[in-house]
Amino acid sequence: MTSLTPANNLDSASQLLERFRTDFQFKLATSNNDKRRVFQLRHKVYCEELGYEEPADPDAKLEFDEYDSHSLHCLIEHRRSGQAAGCMRLVLPDDNEPSCEKRLPLQSYAGQSLTHETLHPARLDRDEICEISRLAIATPFRRKSLKAELEDSVDNDIHQFTADEKKTFPVIVVGLFLATYALVGLTHRRHVFAMMEPRLPRLLAMSGFHFTQVGDSIDFHGKRSAFYIDQHRAEKEIHAELIPLYRHIQNELSSQERPTSKAGKTAATL
Repeated sequence: MTSLTPANNLDSASQLLERFRTDFQFKLATSNNDKRRVFQLRHKVYCEELGYEEPADPDAKLEFDEYDSHSLHCLIEHRRSGQAAGCMRLVLPDDNEPSCEKRLPLQSYAGQSLTHETLHPARLDRDEICEISRLAIATPFRRKSLKAELEDSVDNDIHQFTADEKKTFPVIVVGLFLATYALVGLTHRRHVFAMMEPRLPRLLAMSGFHFTQVGDSIDFHGKRSAFYIDQHRAEKEIHAELIPLYRHIQNELSSQERPTSKAGKTAATL
């Protein structure tokens, strides 16, 4: 598993992944409280840090949009601290939107850039398509400078993690994508789309996640392109050392409220 552990050190990789499974839990954000935690994390990352989005609720510091009402939300929680470490959403086509041109968010803001002849949301079965978006990792769980580490140690005791705990933090982004594939499978879907910067698909390929570029690059919070992955193929190509973690995430999510085509209450009701 390149970039997570030293090369040719499978024992270390196995130990790291086992520690990650012990330290973190995966939750379907179906309750109002868990959805609020997701929207708060998104506000912190997308509104405060990156400035990509305007907050839907500035007073409560929540970031959500019209797609959240027909999305599934996954939250990664650090067990010991109880902190939200990461989140993502899986957007499903809106049952109330009949137009094949408005099935997924990327068709609205990047529709003209979608150039692939066959791998296009409008040309695939609406019951088999979905879009990954709003991946976010909380600041304390990302790599930080020594200055930032020292500031945390002075200003915020809640951000104190052991050296062993910090070693698992790079696995969070892999865990988010594994959770995505697990949710796609649980909803019996196959065709997965995402808007990504060019660097991310290359990094994900190191873990066996091989995305296909299906659109031209556009300026959307920087250079972004539409990418596609077949969930069936993704499951077969996941690196062997990641399979135990993937099965663990599948079991955790499937034991919770069963995903359906609806994500429950809209964000506006929170």
